Amino acid sequence: MDLGVALIGSGFMGKSHALAYRAVRAAFGDVPAPRLEIMCDRPLERAEIFASQFGFSRATDDWRAAVADPAIDIVSVTTPNDLHHDMVLAAAAAGKHIWCEKPLGLTLEDGERMERAVREAGVHSMIGYNYTHNPTIQHAKRLIAEGEIGRVTHFRGFVDEDYQADPETPWSWRCLRSRGGLGALGDLGCHLVSLAYVLVGPIESVLADMQTVHTDRPKRDGGRGPVENEDLASALVRFRDGFQGVLCTTRIAWGRKNKLAVEVHGEKGTLCFDQERLNELQLFRNEGHTAVQGFRTILAGPSHPPYGAFIPGAGHSLGFNDQKTIELAAFLRTITGGAKSGPDITEALEYEKVIHGIARSAETGARVVI
Repeated sequence: MDLGVALIGSGFMGKSHALAYRAVRAAFGDVPAPRLEIMCDRPLERAEIFASQFGFSRATDDWRAAVADPAIDIVSVTTPNDLHHDMVLAAAAAGKHIWCEKPLGLTLEDGERMERAVREAGVHSMIGYNYTHNPTIQHAKRLIAEGEIGRVTHFRGFVDEDYQADPETPWSWRCLRSRGGLGALGDLGCHLVSLAYVLVGPIESVLADMQTVHTDRPKRDGGRGPVENEDLASALVRFRDGFQGVLCTTRIAWGRKNKLAVEVHGEKGTLCFDQERLNELQLFRNEGHTAVQGFRTILAGPSHPPYGAFIPGAGHSLGFNDQKTIELAAFLRTITGGAKSGPDITEALEYEKVIHGIARSAETGARVVI
């Protein structure tokens, strides 16, 4: 069995999707083979170059034609944020399965329409929260569920990058609410929320603040353009199980490249993870003599599936695109009747309710119930 693929967008995440489609059958022999049918981007020349590089049968600059094509079973959406909504609605209406990058849309209302359309169409979906598929994160989830650190008492997480730290970084579509939607929350904070949900469960309410530090940026053709969305945001959160947490995100933290870090505190110990060191998990257990107590480092290896599908030796390290391949394998199994693995669009909508709740709390100064 094979599944026809249309990939829309050839940027950062478009290439990541293409690499995953090329690698998934080699890494995981139990999944159907993706058939790389249509590559779509603008200008057409860009799509043609990308199609040749990755082995797509055809190239086009018409995404609607690509979505409607009868040879297509899966549509990958890796375009700028403002295009996700219409593309996902069209794919759902055409009966195609959907692999879409986050965020779902520019607004929560966009996301709700998209989720309803996919659910009513009865097609499968996967939303690009690939960090949740890291074998190290899945091991941390098992340790927490098995009581290794006892009852959870607190969650602390932050996600920092510096791609907008320089105030003279050129203005782009990401600065506009009408094209990028939320700023640091939409780009980064939603990933932190996804890890919180996977590790310790749903968030019940938030009390937040946010700020735009660099309020305008130089345009490439002269002048300066406004920055309409937030550079940083912080929230005190209450989880559904009763414990508290802190979530912080910024896109202007010099030196931080992908500092997606979490600490889970429990009655018997603590777990720590940092995406910049994505093959390591730090575990502290309150046991033994205090003179020798300390965090121990757990290095990812074949005992943390599906690490072994890539490398037979522990400590040799997986990478960002390997996480994307794991995500795709889970999606293909779901499509072909295997065990469901998310986050699908319904789960992703829950994450986005949180980031939009944080924005609303920051704007009103009041605690927001999710």
